[in-house]
Amino acid sequence: MDEPTQHLFLSHGTVVNVVDLKTDKTIATIDDTKGVHGIAIANDLNKGFISNGKDTSITVFDLKTFATHSKIKIKGINPDAILYDEFSHKVFCFNAKSDDATIINAKTNEIIGTIKFEGNPEVPVSDGKGNIYVNIENKSTITVIDAATLKIKNVWSIAPGEEPTGLAIDNKTHRLFSVCANKLMVIINAENGKVITTLPIGEGTDGVAFDSEKKCAYSSNGEGTITVVKEENENTFKVIETITTQKGARTIALNRTTHQLYTSTAEYGERPEPTKEHPKPRPSIKPNSFVVLVIEDIKRTH
Repeated sequence: MDEPTQHLFLSHGTVVNVVDLKTDKTIATIDDTKGVHGIAIANDLNKGFISNGKDTSITVFDLKTFATHSKIKIKGINPDAILYDEFSHKVFCFNAKSDDATIINAKTNEIIGTIKFEGNPEVPVSDGKGNIYVNIENKSTITVIDAATLKIKNVWSIAPGEEPTGLAIDNKTHRLFSVCANKLMVIINAENGKVITTLPIGEGTDGVAFDSEKKCAYSSNGEGTITVVKEENENTFKVIETITTQKGARTIALNRTTHQLYTSTAEYGERPEPTKEHPKPRPSIKPNSFVVLVIEDIKRTH
């Protein structure tokens, strides 16, 4: 989500679709993004960065014209989640199959470092003050990175949460929201790693967003729901609603201007038989069934 321009960027197989939310029309397509995963927005530099999982590269593009500036080849395998940290003017690209992160100077597009992890990294967030937090999925931990030195500062267990994917942060109360495969949202103190509480969410989550004005965290669940968690204060949280979406809608973006939520999915066919190379194969996707679901903000009395 690009807030100033109200443009939504959509990972879509081998391309990125750009939607103008003022008209709900596709206004551009960024090509040659094989196995596209994440899109990071650097408004202060008029740049975007796209992680391309299948050709180990990062596409750098212009936020106004959508033209590709360059493609940065990296050594990390399967670049996945990606974050632009405005505090340090660095891009952090987390590589799922090499258990590391590639760090890029966002001003020059130069690779300036690599951070190695003890497991596979998932979604990162920044506190805007020099700390980067990232879920380590197969270790059920959160790793804290110093954005200036690129050193690991802490590794925190999020037990009883297991296999965390999506991560969001409230930078006012210093709370992290980590959503996990065992149907839990784990809420953590971002200053010391203490687990504050856990709450039940739906199955198959892969994303979470936090609305700082509404004080709500939204977990997008692949089963076809969004779990809404209200932050009443820094230590009190509760599930206030479950929104019905569509099966497969497991990632999420928040429009902080309109408070709308966006999630994408498609209609699925049969799931292939497991193989040694693909023990958890994904079902086939029916042609021309890709959709973006828009969840409107409504006045709630909770």
